[in-house]
Amino acid sequence: MAILATDALPLAGMRVLEFCHAIMGPSAGLILADLGADVIKVEPVGGDPTRRLPGFAAGFFGTFNRNKRSLALDLKADEGRALLHRLAATADVAIENYAPGTMDRLRCGYVDLARTNPRLVYCALKGFLSGPYEHRPALDEVVQFMAGLAYMTGPPGQPLRAGTSVVDIMGGAFAVIAIQAALRERERTGRGQLLKSALFESTAFLMAQHLAGQAITGRPPPPMPAREGAWAIYEPFATADGEQIFVGITSDRQWRRFCEHFGRADLLENPAYKANEDRVRERPTLLPTVAAIIAKHTRQELAELFDRIDIPFAPVAKPGDLFDDPQLNAAGRMLDVDLAGGISAKLPRLPLEIGDHDLGLRAQPPMVGEHTGEILDELGLGKSERETLARQGIIGVDKRQARERP
Repeated sequence: MAILATDALPLAGMRVLEFCHAIMGPSAGLILADLGADVIKVEPVGGDPTRRLPGFAAGFFGTFNRNKRSLALDLKADEGRALLHRLAATADVAIENYAPGTMDRLRCGYVDLARTNPRLVYCALKGFLSGPYEHRPALDEVVQFMAGLAYMTGPPGQPLRAGTSVVDIMGGAFAVIAIQAALRERERTGRGQLLKSALFESTAFLMAQHLAGQAITGRPPPPMPAREGAWAIYEPFATADGEQIFVGITSDRQWRRFCEHFGRADLLENPAYKANEDRVRERPTLLPTVAAIIAKHTRQELAELFDRIDIPFAPVAKPGDLFDDPQLNAAGRMLDVDLAGGISAKLPRLPLEIGDHDLGLRAQPPMVGEHTGEILDELGLGKSERETLARQGIIGVDKRQARERP
């Protein structure tokens, strides 16, 4: 194999077939690949359409497809499906996130592949789990509105999607949890099974805390910008240099340290501000006072101070600020990933530490069909057979790889 050096990684020896596009499925494949699995991205001969998305989606493919191998294969052709079934016989896991029914129509769904390999763990990542909505296609943004996340994110009357594909990525992570559980069960039973992860139910899981809160209080939760705060000081403030800093004072000891540092004994001695519950009630008078204190200092000065006196804070950052963040760049945790157009960028690793394993970059996001010849060679197909399939359009082979391969 070309990718490799995975022997020491937690999922070394596991083979995963990924029939996925966009984010939900590829994020599950990314996690498995970074952990050491041999993830084979099975994409159309013309390539995953995600590669060509513009606008805010321009970074999708490069972000979620590192450490994978690309097999370009026409699953609408009998010869392509036959190759896929041969490959499935060697796999531990298959993941797919196409529209409901697509893989079954291609005769590459769970029932078909399980006949070939009864030990296969097959995870379908969909918009909805089994039920009255399961036939519907869905998108991250659709379910954010449907399950109340958009309502809770925007100000009253202005529902707003979250600022990243949080549900797609979470649905992918839940799929990995299910896959790991099914593989553990396979150790006992010797058989694989069908799994499902879904966008809508993942979003509803996020809403559980608000459902519980409504059940306890008897009141619908207001959107987060209008929420009834649990702490008096828990929001962004303007600084002297025209920036913003978020400050969260969540305990009486933190409040004492804040007041003592800024020489505000009057605030400590005021009985209206004695305990957090008192300060919450007095937010209309307290917040302008705290804002005036913070506004006299630059964001950097405040960051250094709050770090020193142990008060939760955060500069109000933009995504681009993360490229050079010292915490993210510590110990080589930012990876130099090749993106479209010959661009390279630093992107975060998996947010995990597992012993002394290096969950880093073993292979850049693949070109379309970059590993087709290699993978078919592993299945025992000779050069002439591969060339015939390529001429027929059944497989796609990256031209650079084709020139290099004997």
